[in-house]
Amino acid sequence: MEKNEERNGGESYFRGVNLRGAALVVLTCIVGVYFISWAQAVLLPVVVAIIISYALDPLVSALARFRFPRPLGAAVILTVVVATIAGASIPLHRETMAMLDKAPLAIEQFQRGESGSEPEEESVMEKAQTVAKKIEDSTREEEEEEPGQPEIMRVKVVDDPFRIREFLMQESSTIVVFVSQGFSALLLVYFMLAAGRLYKRKAVKLSGPSFGSMRKTARIMNEFHFQVRRFLFVMFLSALFVGLFTWLAFFLIGVEQAIFWGVVAGLASAVPYLGPFLVFIGAGMAAFIQFGALDMAALVAVVSLVITSIQGNLLLPMLTSRVSSLNEIAIFIGLLFWGWLWGPIGLVIATPLLMIIKTLCDHVGKLKPVGELLGK
Repeated sequence: MEKNEERNGGESYFRGVNLRGAALVVLTCIVGVYFISWAQAVLLPVVVAIIISYALDPLVSALARFRFPRPLGAAVILTVVVATIAGASIPLHRETMAMLDKAPLAIEQFQRGESGSEPEEESVMEKAQTVAKKIEDSTREEEEEEPGQPEIMRVKVVDDPFRIREFLMQESSTIVVFVSQGFSALLLVYFMLAAGRLYKRKAVKLSGPSFGSMRKTARIMNEFHFQVRRFLFVMFLSALFVGLFTWLAFFLIGVEQAIFWGVVAGLASAVPYLGPFLVFIGAGMAAFIQFGALDMAALVAVVSLVITSIQGNLLLPMLTSRVSSLNEIAIFIGLLFWGWLWGPIGLVIATPLLMIIKTLCDHVGKLKPVGELLGK
């Protein structure tokens, strides 16, 4: 009797599942992922511009309270931000070029295996081979000195060193696309800041004639702004922590271009996993070039790894847990997904996108299970 009830319960459970609807949902998700990847050139600048406009909107709104027109205020804020970035990059230009000039030397040293260690003692067979080679070379020189022998042209094979300028020329098309997308995102940020709450009012108006639906839409958009701003502030604090401590530690060790590495480490910390790994490798290579010893290279690399580990495993999770209700597994899967779709920029914007998606799912009845999966 109990077996019949269990079987009937299982059959009723499977009859409740709409296989056609589930298959349609899966196909829709696959098409959506393909569309996001295909439309990257358009969607990526739009998403980046939305996130940046969320961060800069309080500044423009503060100017608007003093009866400053929003279009003019947006232009002033963007001009100050761009000028600050450009002004900060000028003192680092010399350090950057010095590191680029040393990069080919590092590659050649690692290829040749010049680690500065003492050579091991030769074995008996190696010594015998060395003596035989010397005898052969001396016999060959005597044969070349005999008159009447035709001269032999010797050809020496020289490895073509790695050149940064040639690499940049080959990747010029990628650089042009990146610059054009950045310029498009900057213009879109200006238009969003100048428009202010125009699109928010339109979204509230289109949400429905009832007051409850309009209020719900306004609450959702306010949460979008609030969570993204708090997350960007947390990222700023963590980047500042990594930059200051990297500069201080490298300065105490005696690493050249310590300020350069502090700025690079702070910026790279915004790219989870990939950024700290690249700083770990780059700092170790730079220390090997400067000191010529593997122990110093390992020390510098480990110091950078310790600082980024404290930031990534202690500081950032502690601060993020206070501004977000996402769980760690959802964040990690989101980083993998958006990094796979949009590369390093996808890694940077993955967490804000997950925050927006979870907020939307928490307020839409049919999507609440998805929000529950993303939450803690």
